[in-house]
Amino acid sequence: MRGPVVITGGGTGGHIFPMRAIADALAREGVPPADIHLVGSRRGQERRLLADTGYPLTLLPGRGLERSLRPGALARNAGAVAGLVTAIVRAGVLVARWRPAVVVSVGGYASVAMGLAAALWRRPLVLVELDAQPGATHRLLARFARRRCLATGVSAGRDVVTGTPVSEAIASLDRSAAARRTAREAVDPPLEPTRSVVVVMTGSLGSRRVNDAISELAARWSDREDVVLLHVTGRRDAERVRAARPATTGLDYRIFDFVDMPPLWAVADVAVCRAGAMTTAELTALGIPAVLVPLPGAPGDHQTANARALVSAGAAIMVSDAECDAARLGTALDDLLEPAALDARSRASAALGRTDGAAAIAAVVRDAAEGR
Repeated sequence: MRGPVVITGGGTGGHIFPMRAIADALAREGVPPADIHLVGSRRGQERRLLADTGYPLTLLPGRGLERSLRPGALARNAGAVAGLVTAIVRAGVLVARWRPAVVVSVGGYASVAMGLAAALWRRPLVLVELDAQPGATHRLLARFARRRCLATGVSAGRDVVTGTPVSEAIASLDRSAAARRTAREAVDPPLEPTRSVVVVMTGSLGSRRVNDAISELAARWSDREDVVLLHVTGRRDAERVRAARPATTGLDYRIFDFVDMPPLWAVADVAVCRAGAMTTAELTALGIPAVLVPLPGAPGDHQTANARALVSAGAAIMVSDAECDAARLGTALDDLLEPAALDARSRASAALGRTDGAAAIAAVVRDAAEGR
């Protein structure tokens, strides 16, 4: 390729992790890491999650707009617009300097500036659609895109169905019965092999509503000797959830703030999660049935659309955020853990999953860079 590859997006882990997965796929195909530029936002988690990847990292100013007419929100939105203008100017300078072979956008407010700069300087632009419905950023940039990589759907014209880019750690995870037994033995202390394992994970910050419901569910299940409950609270709620931990006599209940997820996915029978694109992609890549609690107020209600795709395939049960309490989660989990249902839903989940999304996107990026 003549020129570097720019991968832009971010703000949340749901955009940052796909950026890393695509970069790693390009590097495995021989693109020098120094020629893979990651461009994100100063206000997101990029500095913490991408600083040590070995790829050049540039952070632009800017933040998302608030959908509110309250005076405070209007003032913050004015600042956000000013930040966006500054980011667009700087992005234009960067694209003029780098002359990238291709710009790849995974969405999020951090990608607006680089996408518009790519259009201004007539550099090939590839959009990676992570959700069932495109977000506002990609609806704006779609007219300028040479290719769109879709998580699901039908390939036609400039649209190519590639699946969602998951990390190599997820793509290579062995979920065979023997590997899961070994993984459970490796946990400290080991997980009893006869127990069903429920993993709860709602992101790096977590969900207060889900965390509270799980805490109450642990109290209700306190004497159950057939379940392990691995509760990843997110950093924001960890201390509060630990302080309210119920006493348990039979239930194996373990609380984490935020951890590297592959070791937990390696032992999980079922999951309780939000329905972001990366979460649903990892669940289906690994064939893990789930109770999905879509984030209310997500742009375009895309998490509900993501969840419905899994529900319609028989891979998940959806519980609305408003209805998320211990009783509702307990009923849904009992349904999932029934042996016949668990096997059927695991197969349904795996049928939706792809582990080659990052490599497929890398191939599209190469084609776009070379004018194909």
